[in-house]
Amino acid sequence: MTSGTTGAAAALADLPPSPAVWCSGLRKRYGRQTAVEDVSFSVARGEVLGLLGPNGAGKTSVIKMLLGLVRPDAGEVLLLGRRASDPRSRSAVGYLPELFRYQPWLTPREVLDLHVRLAKADVRASERQECLALVGLADRAGDRVGGFSKGMQQRLGLAVALVARPELVVLDEPTSALDPIGRVDVRDLVLALKSRGVAVLLNSHLIGEVERVCDRVVILDKGRVAASGTLAELLGQREVRLRLAGVDGRIEDRLRAAGSLTRSGDWFTVQLTADDDGVTVPDLVRDLVGLGVAVHAVEPVRISLEERLLAVLRHDEPTAEGTQR
Repeated sequence: MTSGTTGAAAALADLPPSPAVWCSGLRKRYGRQTAVEDVSFSVARGEVLGLLGPNGAGKTSVIKMLLGLVRPDAGEVLLLGRRASDPRSRSAVGYLPELFRYQPWLTPREVLDLHVRLAKADVRASERQECLALVGLADRAGDRVGGFSKGMQQRLGLAVALVARPELVVLDEPTSALDPIGRVDVRDLVLALKSRGVAVLLNSHLIGEVERVCDRVVILDKGRVAASGTLAELLGQREVRLRLAGVDGRIEDRLRAAGSLTRSGDWFTVQLTADDDGVTVPDLVRDLVGLGVAVHAVEPVRISLEERLLAVLRHDEPTAEGTQR
């Protein structure tokens, strides 16, 4: 190998990995109805991205175009560095569709065996059993699927999505049929995938779950991207309210040093920046006490993802900085 070839190989090795998902300008129409229009976003390796929006916003249509199940009228898609039109792009993708049904005469073990063969994946029987244990079905591996509740079938669908050790997992309403314990299990599972560097694209109506596990969010409305960004960007600035006694000019100056200040009686509201490192408030309270201020209450205030989603969809307020319309 020549030195020039060696140098080029080293340069390529230093490049960051391609995004798990990259799409640009996706458009899909069904007759006169536009389902998706000019949708663009990406999902980095090891990132959890939440796809939010009302029914009919185009979320499932976008997912199907990403996975090659529906051909877009316009736009480009790359999965794990390959064009979505290349069947190899989906070889390391796990998918849980919103609606699915398995043959009722099969057992969970047989369902996984079938999907492993279809995927032409090399997955040992012990790994398949571990996958069933991961979703809470280890003790039902030999039972017929036809006797399963909807929640148990949902767990089996998760096992199918994960059994071939994917690098990208696409989950379309993964907790729709699960009880609260099952939802916590899915949340822990998503976080475990993230810790292993697996990218996750999560479509869910459970906004609280999205807020707990997602790094970034894309909000769709009427087939378009209404807003997108990190949770900090979407939720904007945080505030802390303090009820204080013994406040003078020095104290107000210290409060203003922490952020923009407003006052109502003995309540003081300090607006914190989105990139606050978590020490501003403890340091502020310590300094206030040291200056002789009586601190009666400290209340963190932050807009919820649900509130921001409703504001975006109702056009009640402009999109936060760092998002796109």
